[in-house]
Amino acid sequence: MTTLIQKLKPKFWDHRDDTAGPFNRMFNFRFVWKISVFLMSAVALVPLIFITVVDYQVTRNAVRSEILFRTSRLVSNTRRTLYFFLDERRAVLNFIVKDNNYEKLNNEVRLSELLGNLQKEFTGFIDLGVIDSNGRQSAYVGPYPLEEADYSDQDWFKEVLERGHYISDIFMGFRQIPHLAIAFKHDLPNGNFFVLRATFDTESLEDMLSNLLMSGEGDAFLINHEGILQTRTRFYGDELEELKFQVPPFSENTEVIETSDQGGDRFILGYAYIADTPYILMIVKQTDELMKPWYKTRSQLIGFLMVSITSIIIVVLGIVTFMVSKIDQADQRRFAAMHRVEYENKMASIGRMAASIAHEVNNPLAIINEKAGLIKDLFTFREKYSQDPKLIGSVDSILKSVKRCGAITKRLLKFARNMDEVIGPVTLVLVVREVLGFLEKEADYRSIQITVNADEDIPEFETDRGKVQQILLNIINNAFAAVDDGGHIEVAIKRRDKESIMVAVIDDGCGIPAANIRQIFEPFFTTKSQVGGTGLGLSITYGLVQEIGGTIDVESEQGQGTRFTLTLPLIYPKTPDHRENSNECIVGG
Repeated sequence: MTTLIQKLKPKFWDHRDDTAGPFNRMFNFRFVWKISVFLMSAVALVPLIFITVVDYQVTRNAVRSEILFRTSRLVSNTRRTLYFFLDERRAVLNFIVKDNNYEKLNNEVRLSELLGNLQKEFTGFIDLGVIDSNGRQSAYVGPYPLEEADYSDQDWFKEVLERGHYISDIFMGFRQIPHLAIAFKHDLPNGNFFVLRATFDTESLEDMLSNLLMSGEGDAFLINHEGILQTRTRFYGDELEELKFQVPPFSENTEVIETSDQGGDRFILGYAYIADTPYILMIVKQTDELMKPWYKTRSQLIGFLMVSITSIIIVVLGIVTFMVSKIDQADQRRFAAMHRVEYENKMASIGRMAASIAHEVNNPLAIINEKAGLIKDLFTFREKYSQDPKLIGSVDSILKSVKRCGAITKRLLKFARNMDEVIGPVTLVLVVREVLGFLEKEADYRSIQITVNADEDIPEFETDRGKVQQILLNIINNAFAAVDDGGHIEVAIKRRDKESIMVAVIDDGCGIPAANIRQIFEPFFTTKSQVGGTGLGLSITYGLVQEIGGTIDVESEQGQGTRFTLTLPLIYPKTPDHRENSNECIVGG
C-alpha cells in the first residue's frame, strides 16, 4: 500500500524550498492542489448529493404516502363490506320481528321454516330463538339443546332491554365454538315484549378477511373494544386471545398510523370502528415488507451516487494533479533557468576575477623574476657569493616559486578564457589533468588517492572546452564530497567506438540510495541541503552534457561507491541536442 501511495503521489507533494535561494516559488503547490480538489469536488458533488437527497426524500415520501393511501382505502372498503354484512342480517331479523307476531314466532314449525329460508338466502345463520320477557327461551330451532335456556342474567339480554337491539362480541357460549349473536326486542300491545335472537358462525367473517389481497405480509382481523381478538390472525394469535399491542383510540373515520410492537418491529396499522357494533377492523402490514421495492430502488440510488462520487473524485484528482504538476514543472523550469543564469553569471564573474587576479599577480611576478635573475647573475660574477651554496640556493628557490606562481596564473587565465563558448580542438587527458590540478591540494590534505587511466589511442576532438571542464569539475567535486579521507578516485578515459569517447569517474565513497538514483539529475534534488547543497550541480552538469551532444549515466551502490560515465561525441553537434529541455535522464548504465 505504501509503495502504491508513493507511486501515485505527485512530485510536488514533498517538495521543499530548502535550496530555493533568492528565488521563491510562485505557489504553494500542495495548498493549490488541496484547494483545487476541494473546490472542484464541491462544485461537482454538492449539487449531485443535494439532488440525490431531495430525490431520495421525495421518492420515499411518495412511496410511503401511496402505501398509507392504499391501506386506508382497503380499510374503508373492508369496513363498509363488514358493516353491510352485519346490517343486512340485522335488517332481516328486524323484518321478521315486524312481520310475525309473538304467537307465530313462538311456533317452532314457523320458526324452523323461517330459519330454513334464512339459511338458503344468507350464509352464517346457525339457529333462531325467541326469549320471553323473563329471559327464558320459549322457542328455539337449531342444532343445539338450548330449549328453556335462561338468559335473564346475561349481559347481552340486559343490553337488549336498554337499547332494543344488540350485536354481540364473538364468544363460545354453550356451543363452545366461536359465534356471534344478533338480537331484537319487540314490544307487544299488552305492554309485554319478547326478543328474537339469531346466532351466526364466524366463517363468513373469516372468509371475507382472509380473501383480502394484501402486500407486506398483511393481516386483517377484528377485535373488540377491550382488545380481544374476534377472528383468527396470521401473526397475532387466535380468537378470544388478547392483542399484543394497544387498542387504537376511537375515531369515526378510517385511520392509518405507523407504529411498532413490543419486539420493535415496525408496521403500518389501519383501523376503523364499525358503527353500531363492538368490532374494530384492524389491518396490519409489515413496514419493511412494504418498503422492499423502495429499499431496492434506494440501494440502486445509493450505488449510483457512490459510483458517481467515486468517478468525479477520480477525475478531479487526475485533472487537478495533471494541471498542478504542469504548473509545478513550469515553475521548476523557471527556477532552473534563474539558477542557471545565476550560475553562469557567477562563473563569468569568477572568470573575470581570475583573469584580473592573474594579470595583477603576473606583473609583480615578472618584476620579482627579473630582479631575482639579476641578483643571481651578480652573485655569479663575484667569486665571494658564487661559492656560497646557501645564498645561491635561496635565489634558485625564489625563481622556482615565481615559476610555480606563473603556472598557477596561466591556469587561471586559461580557466577564465574557457568561460565563453569556444569550439575548438580538445585533448581530453589534458583537460582532466587541468581539473585535477585545481583539486590537488585538497587531495593531498585529505590523503585522497587519484588515479588517471587513459588509453593511448584517445584522439583530439572538437568540442566546447569550457563546458567539458565544468562537467568534469562538477563530477569530480561530487566524488571528493562522497569519499572519506584516505579514499580513492579513479578517472578512466577510453575510446568507446569510432564516434565517441568514454570518461568514467569512479569513487569508493558513500554511494547513492536506490530510491534517489533516478532523481539525482532533477533540478533542486539534493541530500545535502543541510550542509549547503543546492541540488543544481548535477542538473546543470546534465544540461551541459546534452548541449555538447553527450550522455551521462550513473551506477551506484550504497556504501560501496559510485560510477559516473560520460560519453562525448568526437564530432561536435551542429544544433543543440533535442533533449536539451527534457527532464529525462538515463541512469543505471
